[in-house]
Amino acid sequence: MTCPDRLIALIPAYNEEATVGQIVARVQRLWRCPVIVIDDCSVDATAHVARAAGAIVLPLTIQLGAWGAIQTGLRYALQHGYRTVVTLDADGQHEPESIGDLLQLLATHQADVVIGAFPERASRARRIAWSYFRLLTGIRLEDITSGFRVYNHAAITVLASREASLLDYQDVGVLLILFRKGLRISEAPVCMQPRAAGASRIFGSWWIVGKYMLQTSLLCLARVGYNHLPPDD
Repeated sequence: MTCPDRLIALIPAYNEEATVGQIVARVQRLWRCPVIVIDDCSVDATAHVARAAGAIVLPLTIQLGAWGAIQTGLRYALQHGYRTVVTLDADGQHEPESIGDLLQLLATHQADVVIGAFPERASRARRIAWSYFRLLTGIRLEDITSGFRVYNHAAITVLASREASLLDYQDVGVLLILFRKGLRISEAPVCMQPRAAGASRIFGSWWIVGKYMLQTSLLCLARVGYNHLPPDD
């Protein structure tokens, strides 16, 4: 499909020098849009490689994690007049060729946010977390933690707000805020590749998974967005 007007790509990155340059180059070649790499205090050559590939690099002075990095990019997009944002990982899991599948749903006004879903990738720990949060929140999405997403201007505005700054992760809390504001969230099936290097910062160990689930459970119990979840079909 044709690239929408005022599209920008955001890539949060932490020590991804091995893959970030290829991702930047592919997005630019396919979609002819600006690419912003938010460097989350990498200690390798991530920033240098991203700039060499043609990205604008936003270097963070303190490590914010994936959501803090993405929100930094969303605020940049809002300040510079971009109307549509695509977020994807720097590790090579998300295929830039699939961005069009997500944009299609936005273009036909079927959603304000579209998530690239590939539930088959889930480890046992991830599946347990997904099932638990579906039960706790009533969210009926297949791939709750996918960072491969497109946001329209309304969603960008909501997620760039101070309210969303309280979040630590880009999944359940973000979804609850979006639902509370009445925004529509859809999923588009995509293929994802295995990580080229490194490991998940959330699902890398059972200890980290437990900490993540505890923090996110407290967020859910605080009733963020609770009264505005969509009704059962």
